Amino acid sequence: MPLASKPIPDPDNVPLHTVLLRTYLQLLHSRPVLTKAVTSAILSALGNLLSQSIERRRQSKSKNVDLVAPLRFAAYGLFFTGPLSHYFYMFLEHWIPSSVPLAGLRRLLLDRLIVAPGFLLLFFIVMNFLEGKNLKSLNRTLNDSYWSALKMNWKVWTPFQFINVNYVPVQVRAVCSGLPR
Repeated sequence: MPLASKPIPDPDNVPLHTVLLRTYLQLLHSRPVLTKAVTSAILSALGNLLSQSIERRRQSKSKNVDLVAPLRFAAYGLFFTGPLSHYFYMFLEHWIPSSVPLAGLRRLLLDRLIVAPGFLLLFFIVMNFLEGKNLKSLNRTLNDSYWSALKMNWKVWTPFQFINVNYVPVQVRAVCSGLPR
């Protein structure tokens, strides 16, 4: 009995999601920093809009959406999160390669104990500036919120970051670290 051959896929009939994914992966290869920066900007803005929506529902108020806040988060993602994450994960891969004993634990400790506190501080500083606030306001915000935000960051992100820094390919780590936000 002869075997039926599989039809050759029509290149014009490729699903849209396949084309988009292929294009995105090509951009990650050809323009990694710019691609991660724009991705981070979009994800940060969308995350802020989602957060505002959840907060409005939780408070049962018909408070208007702050449309400037997503722009601030997009700017932070574009100029800070995307590029810094790209270079951090490249550095991490170079400085603590998988062949090093306890590489997974070392990567996680470096990320959680050194990078996360600094990155959170940077977030507070940049957001304070983008909101047009002064240093006194920044100091008050840091005193009131920094430690609790850092502890929450450690609780929520540590399992995810363990997976991200140890099992996700380096070229998509910055993107993956921004997805759940």
